[in-house]
Amino acid sequence: MVRWTERRRAFLAEKFGDLANFAVAALVFGQAVGDGGFSLSLGLLGIVIWVAFTAIGFAFSGAR
Repeated sequence: MVRWTERRRAFLAEKFGDLANFAVAALVFGQAVGDGGFSLSLGLLGIVIWVAFTAIGFAFSGAR
């Protein structure tokens, strides 16, 4: 079993939050800036990834 120190947990929580923001920026906002049309499936995938990474970040931070 892996034992995480409080410092490592805080670091991972911060990085998963960053990954969530990058995913939504690339898959949702990137389509709005791009030349092509908006793909609903990519937009939904971006939101799903954002929710998943945010939940993982909250789990590492110990927030309820």
